[in-house]
Amino acid sequence: MEIAVLGGTGLIGSQVVKKLNAAGHRAVPHSQSTGVDVISGRGLDRAVAGADVIVNLTNSPTFDEASAAFFRTSMDNLLAAGRKGGARHFVILSIVGVDQVPELDYYRAKALQEEILAAGPIPYSIVRATQFMEFVDAVLSWTADADTVRLPATPIQPIAAEDVADAVAEVAAGAPLGGVRNIAGPEVFPLDELGRITLSHRSDGRTVVTDPSAGMFAAVRGDVLTDRNARLAPTRYADWLS
Repeated sequence: MEIAVLGGTGLIGSQVVKKLNAAGHRAVPHSQSTGVDVISGRGLDRAVAGADVIVNLTNSPTFDEASAAFFRTSMDNLLAAGRKGGARHFVILSIVGVDQVPELDYYRAKALQEEILAAGPIPYSIVRATQFMEFVDAVLSWTADADTVRLPATPIQPIAAEDVADAVAEVAAGAPLGGVRNIAGPEVFPLDELGRITLSHRSDGRTVVTDPSAGMFAAVRGDVLTDRNARLAPTRYADWLS
């Protein structure tokens, strides 16, 4: 099977390409570094021509209100190129609970991306994942100073990037879902407790202060960042830290 992976040199994309090729498919990575630009359209027709499957793992360079324009333009360009090239399956990676947090600009933008795909001309699959373990450091940095890290107690269910790549590769190699597959890590943590676990493992002496108003995830109410009905990945957070 011929598979074009847009964003194929990034954290998830590079692993998806490797896994698909190891399974006997021909997965080709595309990104700005390979001369493909999903916003200007440069190189897109060439990248997806003859591909059976398009996997779009590109991401907005910002998480603010400008992210909606990125996803609208990139999806419009990719769907047009994919239709022209004869693609039979289009896969994107999204976020668990993305349609339940309208307070977050980025979540609204990702929900828009899903809507554009579902309304498009190519059979599709959406893989929704919980927050990546690899992004925990970034989350801690948003509200940190020299002595403290301020975090809300929002429940999250972190998943390892390699497990995400496994799920995306599996979906890309299968028949279009025509809907959503949710994937998550095997454990749920309050975000503040996850911060304490992370800092302790790294012998970081900063103190985690529980602050319901701190950071992006303070806007989240309830447990929409978790999904107990999702397919659970095998990697536990302590094992990933080690």
